[in-house]
Amino acid sequence: MKFKWNPTLYNDQHDFVHNFGDEVVTLLNPQKDDVILDLGCGTGDLTKKISSSCKEVIGIDSSLEMIQVAGSKYNEISFYHMDAKDLDLNITFDAVFSNAVLHWIIEPELLVQNINRRLKVGGRFVAEFGGKGCVKKIISALTDVLDSKRVSYPAIGDSLYYPSISEYSKLLEENGFEVSLAMLFDRPTELKGGLEGMRNFIEMFFTWLFDNVSEQEKMECIAIVEKRLKDELLNDSTWIADYRRIRILAIKISDY
Repeated sequence: MKFKWNPTLYNDQHDFVHNFGDEVVTLLNPQKDDVILDLGCGTGDLTKKISSSCKEVIGIDSSLEMIQVAGSKYNEISFYHMDAKDLDLNITFDAVFSNAVLHWIIEPELLVQNINRRLKVGGRFVAEFGGKGCVKKIISALTDVLDSKRVSYPAIGDSLYYPSISEYSKLLEENGFEVSLAMLFDRPTELKGGLEGMRNFIEMFFTWLFDNVSEQEKMECIAIVEKRLKDELLNDSTWIADYRRIRILAIKISDY
């Protein structure tokens, strides 16, 4: 699944993504001599925050649009347009950090193995991303509406990866890591934009479901989705996304 990220919509209406990431940076606990990789750095705000506490941080993202914005905001940091499944960097890191990214990578074992290669033994892998049941109500409403319209769309499991704690911990342990912390928790999240919040959210993160319909048909489908979700997820004039997150701290103990 490929689509272009919209950095303006991301920064203006979805800054909760990096704001919630502050707790993950605290878990990372960057040290003054650390060389750290920010995997899926987006527009670079958390990368910048990490940079103030470590020797060096490098940001990578598969979105050229995001990397261009990150580089223009923080030109003192090295940012690379790079797919996390490749990690073509000749550097050994003390830590790999990732916030709100890994649910977009549907080859999790390949990714974990690449992270293992880039970490020194004793190095930390700290991540937070969508966990089992994340935005289940929103996805269910979207797919129900598309099915009722007989619209062809990519299988959710071919585009998004929302694992359980046991599934992801097992994956890490089978590939050279010891899991120190694994949490799965609900995080209901207010969406900016008032009554437009759900529409903006779908436009930002799920527009790829509508590749086979016209813009008008897409807007009609989203309007139906909003109507279906309003009793459960609309609080006065604020939409609440039914997020669930996995938070991980793992230590590399061996090559996989």
